[in-house]
Amino acid sequence: MFYIETKKHQKMAGTKIAIRSSDIEGAEVAWFAPLCNGDDEVLGRHDLRYKSDWANTSNVLLTADRLGYRNILCPSSYQVGQDTLTFASAVAPLTSNINILAAIRCGEVHPPMLGRAIATLDHILKGRLTINIISSDLPGTTLESAERYQRSREVIEILKQGWTQDHIDFSGEFYNLKLDSNDPMKPYQQNGGPLLYFGGYSPPAVDLCAEHCDVYLMWPETESRLQELMQKMSVKAATYNRTVDFGLRVHMIVRETEAEAREVAINLMRHIDVDESKGTEIRERALDAKSYGVARQAEMRALAEDDGYIEPNLWTGIGRARSGCGAAIVGDPDQVLKKLQRYMDMGIRAFIFSGYPHASECKLFAHYVLPKLKTFSMPIVQGRIPLGEPRSPLGSGVRE
Repeated sequence: MFYIETKKHQKMAGTKIAIRSSDIEGAEVAWFAPLCNGDDEVLGRHDLRYKSDWANTSNVLLTADRLGYRNILCPSSYQVGQDTLTFASAVAPLTSNINILAAIRCGEVHPPMLGRAIATLDHILKGRLTINIISSDLPGTTLESAERYQRSREVIEILKQGWTQDHIDFSGEFYNLKLDSNDPMKPYQQNGGPLLYFGGYSPPAVDLCAEHCDVYLMWPETESRLQELMQKMSVKAATYNRTVDFGLRVHMIVRETEAEAREVAINLMRHIDVDESKGTEIRERALDAKSYGVARQAEMRALAEDDGYIEPNLWTGIGRARSGCGAAIVGDPDQVLKKLQRYMDMGIRAFIFSGYPHASECKLFAHYVLPKLKTFSMPIVQGRIPLGEPRSPLGSGVRE
């Protein structure tokens, strides 16, 4: 059965989902900046108009800012494209209201120097920085899952020492550090520093998010399976006396009619329909192609109907030609709005949407659906933005 009412499902499961922002109406609605060769009009056939270069990607981000999106994911990948922090730092002064969700691949940068980069960017943005913690392998290296998440845990713990203490004294499997001063790492945001967004499904991943992160990001699945993931995370977070918020990363195809939206979905895959091997090559190119989360997306595609729909308005066909998030919400404005409301009723408080091409789909969603949604900024509702300039070394603090 696809649709199960939240309270009924919780009663059946015997576990209540604890949500950090349970009393806040609406959601943080974000878009996606295609830094990593991930923008096109037809999947599997690259069009030079949609290169992941500065011109196209900054246009997507600034369009989202202008249209009222509250955050935007800037991903990290070794695929052809742009470095995340370099891009974010360049575009930050051009933005007005939007937060930037910068993906950080743990282990790439020595943690104190990473902390300095984060603090710099957070001050440029005046606290509009959020962090997406990534634990995938570094290019050319391979670690077991538990080791990768342990490395991420150590990076996070060092960052948090830098954000909340006056010195660093850390001993772990990957890092052993002692620093008398944390001044270069002090961010603009207060009460714990930038919020940490995180996605992962393995036991080490769930444990890491439960202990340290703020927003648990999921890829699209059936509503019942999403609730199972939320319950699992809620229970694990409770063992650390914590709660988290829940987010959903999903593609979007919205048009004036459902028939038109479905036709766009079919047209998006027309090149892959001719050459399925191209989709396989695209999927396996990513560093996380063998992850458990990607396997769950493949499992969902296998369970879908012949037309690719796993439940009303949730289409899995897009995963035939990309790794990671492999499904799209497809429908008319009312259908899309109804689907999003169901997710919010389940407890999801953050959405990260994307579409093809990214700039045009961003505009269509903003035209048809965004004005009907109550939105908020997660750093603001979580009390991370100071009322005035912080007493940080890069803020109003005394220069030493």
